[in-house]
Amino acid sequence: MNNNEKEVLKRIQDNPFISQQELAQSIGLSRPAVANIISGLIRKEYVLGKAYVLNENYPIVCIGAANLDRKFYVHSTLQPETSNPVTSTRSIGGVARNIAENLGRMGETVAFLSTSGNDSEWDMIHKLSNPFMNLDHVQQIENANTGSYTALINKDGDMEYGLADMKVYDFITPEFLIKRTHLLIKAKCIIVDLNLSKNAIDFLCAYSEKHNIKLVIIPVSSPKMKNMPDSLHAIDWLIINRDETETYFNIKITNTQDLKNAAQKWIDLGVSNVIITNGVKNLIYKNNELEIVKSITPSKNVVDVTGAGDSFSSAVIFTWLNELEIENIINAGIVNARKTIETNYTVRQNLDKKQLFRDLEEYNNEKLH
Repeated sequence: MNNNEKEVLKRIQDNPFISQQELAQSIGLSRPAVANIISGLIRKEYVLGKAYVLNENYPIVCIGAANLDRKFYVHSTLQPETSNPVTSTRSIGGVARNIAENLGRMGETVAFLSTSGNDSEWDMIHKLSNPFMNLDHVQQIENANTGSYTALINKDGDMEYGLADMKVYDFITPEFLIKRTHLLIKAKCIIVDLNLSKNAIDFLCAYSEKHNIKLVIIPVSSPKMKNMPDSLHAIDWLIINRDETETYFNIKITNTQDLKNAAQKWIDLGVSNVIITNGVKNLIYKNNELEIVKSITPSKNVVDVTGAGDSFSSAVIFTWLNELEIENIINAGIVNARKTIETNYTVRQNLDKKQLFRDLEEYNNEKLH
């Protein structure tokens, strides 16, 4: 350790709940410099992290995937067993990471908890994510690959193959989470995607229920529904699509009544609030007292639908935590998803709290006329 690190560590040992501002004033450094020193001490495992790590705010903790997404576009008929000319794009993604960025852009204090490889892919994700979330609690795993998703898009614009390398998230075990309860206990809300194992999800449900922490679960895909917890009573919000619901209950949803019946099934299992989305068709919200079916007006300016579900979920969570009425919570999700798919980005670049509320007001006025 250098002298500054020693000074910071000594003061933390004297007062584990000292704030970053107090540390900065006591040793004559700027607050950002102290934050960097603390990050270094966490990486070196001199400290595990206490209140000061997050400036004494109660953060939203997002747990799950941070991926490097690659798309390969084939411009002619795909030929097996030979080289096919393609163009490609790279972007960062992952359900939990995307939600964390949305919330960070809207001004929330967000801590991201995950695992990654020690590789250039994680370096890229870290660089582009760091302005919007605290990444000190991501553990790099030697000899593991950072999560990635590769899509092969045929000449008609449809996905021919999707290849997911998510093995690194197997390291997010209950034991991994227990070591980070100093972070979880401070969470005002925990958001988790189903890239985690069922055992890890079960732990988070039990922990959230015991400590009265708000919990949101965001499924990732139909195959990942096997990771749903045994008990759903700890779930404050489940934001899920039709396909995932069909898989979980082994049913078919073909009309609005089927959608209503499926939503009731989730409530009967203990979920407090559920939204089932259905692409550009009707979505449904339900809790024990209220049921709302909403029609979706498709955007005429779709550029890229990637990130639509994550932007929807983020706005729902943000407005719920800010105690808006349920009608506006749903509308905020719809408008944030719409504005996102009208850009080339997975998380729209002009998003902030004021912009979301301006967009919501504009959307509500459209509905009145």
